[in-house]
Amino acid sequence: MLSRLPVIAVTMSLAACAVGPNFKRPTPPSAAGYGNAPSQGETHSLEGTGGNSQRFAEGMDVPGQWWTLFQSTKLSHLVEQAMAANEDGRAAAAALRQAHELYAAQRSAFLPEVQGSFSTSHSRNADNSIANPTVSTSPTYSLYTAQLSLTYALDVFGGTRRLVEASRAQVEISRFQLEATYLTLSSNVVVTAVQEASLRGQIAATARLLELQQQLTETVRGQQKLGTASELDLATQQSAQAQTAATLPPLQKQLGQTRDQLTALLGRLPSEEPEETFQLDELTLPADLPVSLPSKLVEQRPDVRAAEANLRVASAQVGVAIADMLPQFTLSADSGSSALELGQLFGPATGFWDAGASLTQTLFNGGALLHKRRAADAALDQAGAQYRAAVILGCQNVADTLRALQADADGLKASAAADRAARRTFELAQSQYRLGTLSFVAVLNAEQTYRQAEIAVVQARANRYSDTAALFQALGGGWWNRPGGNSQ
Repeated sequence: MLSRLPVIAVTMSLAACAVGPNFKRPTPPSAAGYGNAPSQGETHSLEGTGGNSQRFAEGMDVPGQWWTLFQSTKLSHLVEQAMAANEDGRAAAAALRQAHELYAAQRSAFLPEVQGSFSTSHSRNADNSIANPTVSTSPTYSLYTAQLSLTYALDVFGGTRRLVEASRAQVEISRFQLEATYLTLSSNVVVTAVQEASLRGQIAATARLLELQQQLTETVRGQQKLGTASELDLATQQSAQAQTAATLPPLQKQLGQTRDQLTALLGRLPSEEPEETFQLDELTLPADLPVSLPSKLVEQRPDVRAAEANLRVASAQVGVAIADMLPQFTLSADSGSSALELGQLFGPATGFWDAGASLTQTLFNGGALLHKRRAADAALDQAGAQYRAAVILGCQNVADTLRALQADADGLKASAAADRAARRTFELAQSQYRLGTLSFVAVLNAEQTYRQAEIAVVQARANRYSDTAALFQALGGGWWNRPGGNSQ
């Protein structure tokens, strides 16, 4: 009888139903695109770094190592280092391992719990008050007991199965949080490298302008000596040169902080700054850009998949709350040996056993179980709203980056045209000023316009790289195409 209890218990549990809602994956969005955001066609192109056109390819898959599309060995190397050494990534990986272990621990609830015990006692009975419980004539005796105890809570209403379901969904949450961490990390490394390249370009443009201004200052100084320029002209030009020089320290500060950020992303201290540096000319702008439909996007975004798993947790917890309100069934059994001498354990006539079953039903607890059920229902509503919000945010991110990429191409084209015009205007203004046919104020205005136009071109080029990285991040980063990845 005792040996059959585990089999009977497991059979009854598996045959029982599971109360609460059975989880069904939310229906994916039926939208065919992202509104007026471009999802097909090409952007404008022009000559120079980062000026090539980009083609939006609807339905194109996202590569698992999308950062390699920038064709920079240095950049790819740093991304790989960051994913291996960044502390946020390590913490997320540890959280996933923890979730796996908790899931394994929760699954053990399907099996009976067996405990072994051994006890010994030395006692003396009162001679004149109770009968001697032993065959010995002495009131003093020792008792040795070795025992196995089995208990099993029957999962009649599926509460345990719902707990295991919730625990399994927690593993999925941790898994997709890890993918989201890697996705954010790789994107941050790329964007930070682009920011560094942009700052270096702006610093170089400012340095070139300072050289031009220095030449103009020397020209005005020479004209002042000849009497063709006033002291005010010289002071004004020196002031303009100083103002341009004053823009360098903030750019250099940003560059230093950007390098610190890149170092931190690699999981290093500031003193361990990487040797790699970046220039925009070293990066290639990806020409073909994937665009996933909203129905596919919800499969790709780690945050959406984590929100879906959280919805499953909440659904399972409703079942747990319902099961807690219903009767609880428990089977128990004991088997062992008890003897007055240690050497007599497991000898003839020393064995004992018992088996039993119990049913427990909470009759009154101040409404706690009812309120817990209502709280579980509210948590399910909350998780549903959070999932829908994650889907909307994901679609918004894609739409925003598509619009940004289109605008970046238009902006670079306009900035490049403005830069060419401003440079030509500045060169003509310098020539006419030397001939005495143009005022010094006009030269200063042309100079200022040219400086702003050149820096704007650098920023416009960098924007295309940064927003390209943002698109890959918005699309989920292709984690399902990495070794071990699985979108299901």
